[in-house]
Amino acid sequence: MALSKTSILGIIFFLAFVVQFLFKLNWEWLFQLQQQEMYKRWTGLLLAIFVLFQWLLSLVRTVKSLKKFAVNMQEIHKWLGAISPLLFYTHSIRLGYGYLLLLSYFFLANTVLGYFNLDVIKKSGEIYFKGWMIAHVALSLIITILMVFHVTMVFYYK
Repeated sequence: MALSKTSILGIIFFLAFVVQFLFKLNWEWLFQLQQQEMYKRWTGLLLAIFVLFQWLLSLVRTVKSLKKFAVNMQEIHKWLGAISPLLFYTHSIRLGYGYLLLLSYFFLANTVLGYFNLDVIKKSGEIYFKGWMIAHVALSLIITILMVFHVTMVFYYK
């Protein structure tokens, strides 16, 4: 099982996130920015666009006229997935509480799952491949639903 450049980069970003979280190595200036309503909204918008953009790979793979873009879209999908812990960190240093903690766990778990993507596992057998795909898509659906719920709550209570 050989990891791709995107997987290696992603694992580095993920481990950096975990280390800073465990040892509370926060940048005070970033934490202060994250307390500002406009910063939270703009970085939240960026993160929401990222999540929705990642769904384009599924669209490209399933719409016949778009299939010619599938290989390029898959590469973009992987590179964006690799930097996703960095995007998450810019929005929030903390994991949150309640449903936000759940959203954070699912987001980060799906990110790590993505690092062991089809290029890495396809030689492992069809059962593993199908299980990986089901898990990755299911987590992506849950993340999207929780994200929409989060955005709704943020704007409903503000």
